[in-house]
Amino acid sequence: MRVEKHPPSPTRGREMIMRARRDVSASVSLFLAAVPLSLGIALACGAPLWAGPVAVAVGGLAAGAFGGASLRASGAATGLIVVTAELVQRHGWRAMCAITVLAGAAQLVLGAVRMARPSLMGRALPAIGPPIVRGLLAATGVTIVLGRLPAVLGSRPNESALGNLAALPADMMRAHLPTLLVGAATVAVLVAWPRLPAPAARWARPAPAAFVALAVATATGLFVDVASVTASPWALTALPALPDEPALGLLGAVVMVVLVASAETPGLSARAFAGQGVANVVSGLLGGLPVAGGAIHPWRHTRPSGEDESTAGDASRDRAPSSAEDGPTRSAQKAAGEAAGEEGSRAATVLYGVWALLCAALFTAAFAWIPAVALAVLITAVGVRMVRFAHLRHARRQGDFAVYAATLGAVVLFGVLQGVIVGISVTALLALRRRWAGFRSRYGQAVADAVDAHRCLPWTPWRQHDCTRPADAEADTAEIGGERQLLGGVSAFQRNTAPLVRDELARLAREGQRPSQLFLTCADSRLVTSMITSSGPGDLFTVRNVGNLMPPPGSDASCDSVAAAVEYAVEVLKVGSITVCGHSGCGAMQALLDLAASPAGHGLPGGGQTPLTRWLRHGRPSLARMQRIGRLGRGEVALAERLVADDVERLALVNVMQQLDHLMAHACVARRVAEGSLQLHGMYFHVGEAQAYVLDRRSRTFTAVRPEVLDAA
Repeated sequence: MRVEKHPPSPTRGREMIMRARRDVSASVSLFLAAVPLSLGIALACGAPLWAGPVAVAVGGLAAGAFGGASLRASGAATGLIVVTAELVQRHGWRAMCAITVLAGAAQLVLGAVRMARPSLMGRALPAIGPPIVRGLLAATGVTIVLGRLPAVLGSRPNESALGNLAALPADMMRAHLPTLLVGAATVAVLVAWPRLPAPAARWARPAPAAFVALAVATATGLFVDVASVTASPWALTALPALPDEPALGLLGAVVMVVLVASAETPGLSARAFAGQGVANVVSGLLGGLPVAGGAIHPWRHTRPSGEDESTAGDASRDRAPSSAEDGPTRSAQKAAGEAAGEEGSRAATVLYGVWALLCAALFTAAFAWIPAVALAVLITAVGVRMVRFAHLRHARRQGDFAVYAATLGAVVLFGVLQGVIVGISVTALLALRRRWAGFRSRYGQAVADAVDAHRCLPWTPWRQHDCTRPADAEADTAEIGGERQLLGGVSAFQRNTAPLVRDELARLAREGQRPSQLFLTCADSRLVTSMITSSGPGDLFTVRNVGNLMPPPGSDASCDSVAAAVEYAVEVLKVGSITVCGHSGCGAMQALLDLAASPAGHGLPGGGQTPLTRWLRHGRPSLARMQRIGRLGRGEVALAERLVADDVERLALVNVMQQLDHLMAHACVARRVAEGSLQLHGMYFHVGEAQAYVLDRRSRTFTAVRPEVLDAA
């Protein structure tokens, strides 16, 4: 039998060419953004300049090939500047390369453990929570700024952050004018380049601001007397070498590198974490800096993966125009996103590493033309961006300010490992204090209540409401309709909960509400929003109705209640995210299916006979969308871990997507989303499983949120 081979279709060939062009464009944009930053990191760490591009090259090649990472700027880690500089100063560069290799091996082991036992890693370091991680990164930013400011002023940095701070007035008095001129030119480009008007931005977009700023600074340095960096060719002689110190000290150094690298790139999958380990092993062997999977994320326009939803609104409100925010990586990410239409492919990630490898191998001699002050400005801007005021405000709101401040101060004063230990200690002390306060509030009258003694733990079975049963003297007058249960619950709140939340509620009464999220969900009594989101007073602005429906604008004046709540949350409260949450067993979805199936209710006519049927007409687009999906047989909404159970569940999932579209039809929402200050999310809660699913809008898939996913920034 003869098999004929058909040549590739012209359409497929054009798609492959377009994809290749997108990959090349995206990889070049990120390369041009990452290399200047990596040079600045190498200079700040006291490493050879070529160590930065080597780390960028390895980050792209190793992480793209082995880590399953999509296009993200893997390379020299900004958060590790302080740790690396300290280790280089103490042990030398060759020993630092050995520590990088050992840290990569540790990441490989941890990645394998996460793949084999996902829940184990979720329980491994429970004490290192978000406040400690955020305090650690903020302290790193403060230390970077204090360490680079003397170089910006033309002076020599001291060995400690406090020494740099004490010497700052004297450095300002004897600032070198040409150095200040080149630094000012660098800052001006970083600030102005992303703000070019539309005609100029069209041709300027492929060049990231960091690259342009470095080029302008280098050109300016040719005409003024400023110090340039010391550049040497890439050398692989006798690298690496173990430091001459006890094993315990070496272990501490490795732990610090792994800890900070993990804090800088939270949320990595086990495979990507292992890929980061491969990159660090190879980078250390080749003489490169430690690698992180999102090394230039402090300047990304999108929210970092580690930033949780609870601070999203604060982050959007805190984003003032600055050279850090609108710096090189934002331009690179914009160019990459607009060229590729998505975060990128593995081929683009590998190409990104190839360009960096060629740079490290062929162009290191050209680095000697770069003024040192230009690289110092780039790194200073990174440090400023790492101190997020949204994290500070969130820590105050959640009662974690002491942990955040203690970690920040201890890291700046004593070092990373000591700062983390201080943060864990403060966390433990606060936890003991809260437990003691709860114990005293709940069991302070244990002797008087010994006859009716039982423990009321949070979210334990309360079907018989033993904890909310009123006294017998009140029972006779509280029997009608559920009033007995209501009064008992309020009484239990006043006795057990009010003393614990009174201070926080008093603060909210003084300062007013500033919720970070609008939560639109169903009125179903089984859906307890504060429970499934672990929220407290002032966190969620909640809108509930039958079927979690969002009427589109202009549908009916009688439905303005939901739109008014959305407008108030978006325009007045300035929330940073809106979540539409559906749930299993939704009576509204079942009613829509029943009305559509019955002869009398077929089509859900607008002239329904009851308020409920009139309200449910806003669910008609969801029903039509589900029917259209079924008829076309494509674009099916799905659950990642299992099949959709039935039509009620399928309609509930489709309804979440449809209501998100309705939200975008409202002008205030569309405007804030376009500005980048508002994000929309979809969620589905399965009541019987007590399991939340989050929507990935690109794949139209709802993925289960697992307990081991940490909320780190």
